[in-house]
Amino acid sequence: MRMHLKTTHSNHRILYSPHVTAYGHNHYRNFVMVTSSHLGVSSIVQLSHTVATRPSSRRKQFAVISTKPEVSQSSSSAKQQDRYAPSEGAQRAGAAALARIEQQSRPKVHTSHDAIRNQVKRELEAEAASLAEKDKAAVAEESKVPVKDPACLSVSGVYFTCPLTGATLTKSEREIHIKEAILMRFEEDAVEASVMMIHTFNKDREKVKAAVDIISKYVDNICKCPSEEKYRKIKLSNKVFQEKVRSVEGSREFLQALGFTSIMLPVEGQEEEEEFLVLPEQSSDALELMKERRDRLQRGEPVRAQLDRQPQAFRPSPNAQRFELPPEFYNLTAEELKREQQQRSDLVEKNAMLRTKAMREKEEQRERRKYNYTLLRIRLPDGNLLQGTFYAWDRLPVLFGFVRESLVDGWQPFELIAPGGQKLEEAEEVALAERNLVPAALLTFAWDAAVQADIAAAGGKSPTLLKPELLETIRTLN
Repeated sequence: MRMHLKTTHSNHRILYSPHVTAYGHNHYRNFVMVTSSHLGVSSIVQLSHTVATRPSSRRKQFAVISTKPEVSQSSSSAKQQDRYAPSEGAQRAGAAALARIEQQSRPKVHTSHDAIRNQVKRELEAEAASLAEKDKAAVAEESKVPVKDPACLSVSGVYFTCPLTGATLTKSEREIHIKEAILMRFEEDAVEASVMMIHTFNKDREKVKAAVDIISKYVDNICKCPSEEKYRKIKLSNKVFQEKVRSVEGSREFLQALGFTSIMLPVEGQEEEEEFLVLPEQSSDALELMKERRDRLQRGEPVRAQLDRQPQAFRPSPNAQRFELPPEFYNLTAEELKREQQQRSDLVEKNAMLRTKAMREKEEQRERRKYNYTLLRIRLPDGNLLQGTFYAWDRLPVLFGFVRESLVDGWQPFELIAPGGQKLEEAEEVALAERNLVPAALLTFAWDAAVQADIAAAGGKSPTLLKPELLETIRTLN
């Protein structure tokens, strides 16, 4: 373990050792102050505390003990020797401190649960502050638009589900929550967590691909020539590593999960040592495991919050075609929403104008781009309604799947009829927006007539419709 000497006072010398953890940040462990005086007295104390900081805001903490030797009232030389010599307890404490330093100097892939939580907090503080500012600006913009009574809205808002924790999130919460969930996963599986980190934290997919390719090349070279030391050493100042790998969040964490550790090594032609990531020589089994982890990295996908469809059943209502949507459904600014309201008042006049088919199609495409989401209701044969939230670009099979999962007898074939009587085809890979089912629409459900005739001929009963869990929460539509 390399120790660095820093002098802060004529009577003090401070030893400290940087320790790099699996999360790619410098953790300064077990700082030791050696207190000396003109009389040659020394004692050691160990600070058993880990200080985790981001690279941009590194801090060092030190354990401080008495800065001056004790002044004895006795003039006896024997008593002076006893005074200068460390007590037996102090010697044991010093030895234990040095033992802990030596033990903790080895890099670890995992840290404690609390350490990860602290890291998460620091990692996301700036991002949370930024999002808070954006939310504040968004609220200011939305205040310019007439606010609807929440009780009158057809749905309270747009929500998402975290695939890692199952938590329900708003749009502004989802990114921070997913990042926290990924970082907390390091305790369970550092490889999986670092793969998620690489593919989720970095938005530039080309940069991610370049980093994955280079890391894969590292692994390939090691597996082909396992005894070649040069393939098991990565110089952190290397230009390719700096530009293509280090700039991608999670890449260093993945390398450390593979077994690479941070070591300061001498460089030929340089006085100062440089930091390397070094991998010990691997056994044949370990090499196979490295290949498997490389494949996991290459197959990795971004972790994305899933749209919560908020399935809801309603009793029969004459207001089935009436929709009041929250602002989240619109891909518009506050000013654009105002203009949208004005345009709706002009709609009758515009429809009366003679327009070509091409003009109508162009306007419909422009109209569809205004919406991120759509709220769909399906009227069932018993009059009850099934409601769900969808992306405007979701395909028809997604809609059919949602309906099928809500039915007791979802295995039976059925049809969905769009407004205007158009029959929707389940196998057709067409976006809901392309079928003019945005920002809201009422569809009609019907069982396949031929299948129902066969069931009736066989003496079967009409199928039950919605699942019990939906009927338990059925509501009256406002």
